[in-house]
Amino acid sequence: MNRLLLTLLAVALIVEEWLWDFLSACGHYLALALGLERIERWLSRCSPGVALIAITVPILLVTPLNLAALWLLLHGLLLQGLVLEIVAKLLGTLLVARVFTLTKPQLLSFAVLAWLYGTITGWLRWAHAKIAETALYRWSRIAKQRVKDRVKTWLKR
Repeated sequence: MNRLLLTLLAVALIVEEWLWDFLSACGHYLALALGLERIERWLSRCSPGVALIAITVPILLVTPLNLAALWLLLHGLLLQGLVLEIVAKLLGTLLVARVFTLTKPQLLSFAVLAWLYGTITGWLRWAHAKIAETALYRWSRIAKQRVKDRVKTWLKR
């Protein structure tokens, strides 16, 4: 039972880690493609209050998609609702990850957010320590590095 729980935890952390890295990179390249460097520089230097507002904007943008997905699910459109919810989660994570990266110092000036961040990262460190020695996790780290190397090679062409 313990081994099964560690494997499930490893899978969850691997997926979270890959998605966060991938979506953070996508957010960076999307900002570059859209010419948002000035806005990003401004965000990285904004006040804590503005940073707090900025981090809520992606959540507010994605909420209607979540509600639409729920509506679809409640009306029996399971595939459509599930796809829309996945898109909403990916889009929300992309936007929140980018804004959080830019405003992290300002956001962590709020005691509640600093405590929440410390608590969550503490849990993640504990979980990583538990699964770091599993074969599945070691394999995933190697696979992730291979994918990164291939993408870098492909982008250089």
